[in-house]
Amino acid sequence: MPYERTSLSEDLDRRAGFTLIEILVTLAVAAFCLAAIGSLMAGNIRGSGRIEQHIALVETLRAVETGLPDRASLTAGTLSGDMHGQAWAVDIAPFPAEAINPRAAKVWTPQTIAVTVQSPSGAAVQLETVRLVKRIGVQ
Repeated sequence: MPYERTSLSEDLDRRAGFTLIEILVTLAVAAFCLAAIGSLMAGNIRGSGRIEQHIALVETLRAVETGLPDRASLTAGTLSGDMHGQAWAVDIAPFPAEAINPRAAKVWTPQTIAVTVQSPSGAAVQLETVRLVKRIGVQ
């Protein structure tokens, strides 16, 4: 049989379109890209949730610290409560004696104050500070 020559349009018609393998490869690449984007979005959502939780803890900590009694009525011990659905505790203790300046100790007594706020999920934030209290009987 002699070699038959086909027209250019018939040749293009046979080659037009995609093969099944090309389509499957394209779908696999698209699925991989969508999975990567979904993973990034999930990480961003988790991260923003943690930031919101931390901000809420810090706001509660500041509110508790602001609401502490004045120097005259602040005594050693523990205060605790609940604010904005978060548990808080304030531990007040005398400052270690070896770190106190003896001359300043005649008028002022330092106290360590540790404020801890914990969310229902278990995340916690703590602030430690020192507050000076005037000695009783000193003007």
